[in-house]
Amino acid sequence: MPDGTRGAAAAGGDDRAKMRAAALSIASNCLLVLLKLIVGFLSGSISILSEAAHSASDLAAALIAFFSVRAAARPPDERHPYGHSKIENLSGIIEALLIFAAAVVIIYEGIRKLIDGVTIDHLWLAVGVMGFSALVNLLVSQGVLYPTARRTESAALEADAAHLRTDVYTSLGVVVGLILVRLTGQTWLDPAFAIAIALLILVTAVRLIMASTRVLLDEALPADEMELVQRCVGEHRGAVIVDYHKLRARRAGSHRYIDLHVQVADDLSIGEAHDAAHHIAADIRACLPNVDVLVHVEPLTRHDGTLRVE
Repeated sequence: MPDGTRGAAAAGGDDRAKMRAAALSIASNCLLVLLKLIVGFLSGSISILSEAAHSASDLAAALIAFFSVRAAARPPDERHPYGHSKIENLSGIIEALLIFAAAVVIIYEGIRKLIDGVTIDHLWLAVGVMGFSALVNLLVSQGVLYPTARRTESAALEADAAHLRTDVYTSLGVVVGLILVRLTGQTWLDPAFAIAIALLILVTAVRLIMASTRVLLDEALPADEMELVQRCVGEHRGAVIVDYHKLRARRAGSHRYIDLHVQVADDLSIGEAHDAAHHIAADIRACLPNVDVLVHVEPLTRHDGTLRVE
């Protein structure tokens, strides 16, 4: 199978895997929102109702991830010649803002209940539902979303996985808080734990926003990837090229875009220079996945005979 066909087939498989993972996240969150709302109203626990709001934001995030993954998979068109990959990074910011909003709501409700007081009924039912929620979210985030996000380098799925991981922490925190309420009789522990958990959620939201923003601002690739590209190109010095410069690289979703200038001997024909550029681009694509490479070829000396130094 030709390289282009093989790459397209792999990309199509990755896209399908992303959508399956996002669809599973949607299904699990629908179930958890329903359970938490029912038990939250039955028990009167502000932390469980806050968790229902958190799971609702998880559901919204999963829907955003699903549609953003599908949109990002669209091929380049006339208006978007570089493709639609950055939609995933944009969705990561939206998901982070949802996490942030959920944390603010939890903090607000927690403070209100600390002031007004709270009565908790059906405590062990509440504990059971929150434990079940933590288990489901752990399995979906760590068993499906994170592995798929790492394999396909999906920013949208990584944000969705982070969303569910915060739900694992908050659910376990609610369980501890409810058990302490049962042991001590101090109902203020329920909203207090909800507030403490919300503060941890805010940290996750800030990290997600920073990660997605760096890509949207065309930040360079990580140092280890840049070193890999430099080593890959540098191996051609002497045999194919004299030197190279103006190496630039950025990301968009799971795709990388790299461009550089290479200097070749003056007596190289156009065909030979093209072959050299094609060879270098192919080697870079072999070093890193999902790479679009542009190699600009220039002669070693300028038209006036002086050495080209840029």
